[in-house]
Amino acid sequence: MSATPHASSYYAASANDKVERPRLESSIETDVCIVGAGYTGLSSALHLLESGMKVVVLEAARIGWGASGRNGGQIVNSFSRDIDSIEKVVGKEQAKLFGQMAFEGGRIIRERIAKYNIDCDLKDGGVFAAMNKKQMGHLQSQKNLWEAHGHNQQLEILDQDAIRKVVDTDLYVGGLLDKSGGHIHPLNLALGEARAVESLGGLIFEDSAVIDIDDGASPVVRTAHGQVKCKFVIVAGNAYLGKLLPELHAKSMPCGTQVVTTEPLSDELAASILPQDYCVEDCNYLLDYYRLSGDKRLIFGGGVVYGARDPANIKALIEPKLLKTFPQLKDVKIDYAWTGNFLMTLSRLPQVGRIGHNIYYSQGCSGHGVTYTHLAGKLLAEMLNGQATRFDAFAALPHYPFPGGHALRVPFSALGAWYYTMRDKFGI
Repeated sequence: MSATPHASSYYAASANDKVERPRLESSIETDVCIVGAGYTGLSSALHLLESGMKVVVLEAARIGWGASGRNGGQIVNSFSRDIDSIEKVVGKEQAKLFGQMAFEGGRIIRERIAKYNIDCDLKDGGVFAAMNKKQMGHLQSQKNLWEAHGHNQQLEILDQDAIRKVVDTDLYVGGLLDKSGGHIHPLNLALGEARAVESLGGLIFEDSAVIDIDDGASPVVRTAHGQVKCKFVIVAGNAYLGKLLPELHAKSMPCGTQVVTTEPLSDELAASILPQDYCVEDCNYLLDYYRLSGDKRLIFGGGVVYGARDPANIKALIEPKLLKTFPQLKDVKIDYAWTGNFLMTLSRLPQVGRIGHNIYYSQGCSGHGVTYTHLAGKLLAEMLNGQATRFDAFAALPHYPFPGGHALRVPFSALGAWYYTMRDKFGI
């Protein structure tokens, strides 16, 4: 029986590697068993294998089946809550450590692409686009903040004339260019990292959903058809973990986001709407984001569905946003539309820690996962190799359950989103 297929997306249709990995059907032993073959799991596996450990990765569906293979493909630095917000929680000295880590995920991605020759349409440059003067003020503050933490010579404020040379729309009053940002084909990045894992002797099993983890000095991870005995377990399921570990389920909420992809644009049209081929995201609370693919399609995403319900008509939700941004694309056909889930925490900061004796986890990127997950894999590997400082910094961040528990977390979050959307709309 074949594993659950990838979502019917542009990424799946243009995947470099369509080979299915085997299902776990025996009892095996290893040093580390990783639950989930998305970016967190694959990054952890690569760092651990490079340090000399033996690794097995168990995936319920296919490699990159969740957010790692469905996201907007943008390399965005820092975290979903920026360094200044973290400083209010941990203090100025500890915030310096987070500041050092805030730009590491993007560097890790580029190192992986170069070292393992991963073909994933890497392009440099990302733009934060301001809809009003208030957002422009926030971008200037963000530039100052990032430069204070060593992210120098990468950032450029764009005035209204300058941003029109980057993106051909009249929606924006200005923006911030991060030259170290960029974009990739996210599923091909995951598949390339999986091949790198296998090249180092790591084993990846698909169609191998974990049904139980027996913690202890020598944990056992069980699937319906096999089991893995190991020294350590890393849980990297994020929004698709379900209720495998109730401790993680209580303090997070899956949320859906939607993406559409146009037919290939002519060279002239593609060059006219995004002349520098940068990716773009606006500064609204519920933001829109877009970029050109390697074959010059416009990939456009936006919106959040709290509780991760699949919308009945994704195209109807996203196409008006696309055409408001680029009315010149009114005659362009939409070829693909899909949805995917990310995991949100109440603080919007990642949750990192240990359960019991030897189960470690990272989850809850809150929509900022492409870079953070690659950092998380390195932190988890450092922890298992006895270097706990950076892992512990994230593990010490406080996290709380959503108000009202599971029954009310969706309406409360939607109400909050409405409030901030109104503030964005009126620029207050």
